[in-house]
Amino acid sequence: MPDESRDLDRALAKARDAIEIEAAAVGALSDRIDDSFRRAIELILDCTGRVVVTGMGKSGAIGRKLAGTLASTGTPALFLHPAEGLHGDLGMVAAGDVLIVLSQSGWTDEVNAIISAMKRIAVPIIAFTGRLPSPLADQAEVTVNVSVEREACPLGLAPTASTTAQMAMGDALAAAVMTARQFSRADFAALHPGGQLGHKAGKSVADLMRVGDEVAAVGKEVLLREALFAVTRARAGAAAVVDEQQRLAGIITDGDIRRALLADGEALQRPARDVMTRDPKIARPEEAAVEALRLMEEYKIGDMPVVDAERRLQGMLNLKDMLDLGME
Repeated sequence: MPDESRDLDRALAKARDAIEIEAAAVGALSDRIDDSFRRAIELILDCTGRVVVTGMGKSGAIGRKLAGTLASTGTPALFLHPAEGLHGDLGMVAAGDVLIVLSQSGWTDEVNAIISAMKRIAVPIIAFTGRLPSPLADQAEVTVNVSVEREACPLGLAPTASTTAQMAMGDALAAAVMTARQFSRADFAALHPGGQLGHKAGKSVADLMRVGDEVAAVGKEVLLREALFAVTRARAGAAAVVDEQQRLAGIITDGDIRRALLADGEALQRPARDVMTRDPKIARPEEAAVEALRLMEEYKIGDMPVVDAERRLQGMLNLKDMLDLGME
């Protein structure tokens, strides 16, 4: 029997309300990408040491995530727990570092005690806070406003919309710093050598394309019947149509062949040039495989020709191959 003390309809309504509150809190942040935010980027770019992130409670949890994001995207960073910092771990911070402090209230005792110590060694402070003015905002070189209109918690007590805003603004800062550093996919792969993220980011089209006998390639005058045989021998889904210099002229998919046969029972006797798609999507060998995959998924492409700068056929990308290798 249902527990009549539970009002699940009301609970679901509150869940939807929480999503809307947090979405509004994040949406309001874009107007705060201002001169203060620019200065925060500059402080991180000019940092000759490390970015140290700190915060208590839920702000600390967001701070750990921000430190991890910065470290994995080219900015040396670490998380310092404020309470541990007051008992010896402040030795982790040195001149040349930058301190990012997350505190929604700006009045947290442990955080403000750390700020006093940081002032003595001239470490610049970037504050993420929802209270202006506050002791934290007053002592920071840069204050990033992460205030929210209200929390998503039904009691208005648990950090919910406020921590979402902190995380979103932290991600915005990390993305901005990455862009300013011109941090590349190759850089990302170098920092993630053992994981799936690095596996995906580090692969080029040349690493994954089919070559040799696994590529079906036919001339423009070859009959569609021979093109079908070429596709079958290569166990592929399409044949590249090339000219005498092996430059790509078009592509014929197995779907093209089926449709041609449905329209004309004698279609297998027609030349490939009559059926081919003349301007197919292509990839370059040096391109990132994830970019080619995105294009293939967007346009629902099963097989994509890979060509060089002179449009000479180099190989063929197969969507199933890429998904089987965990590129999704």
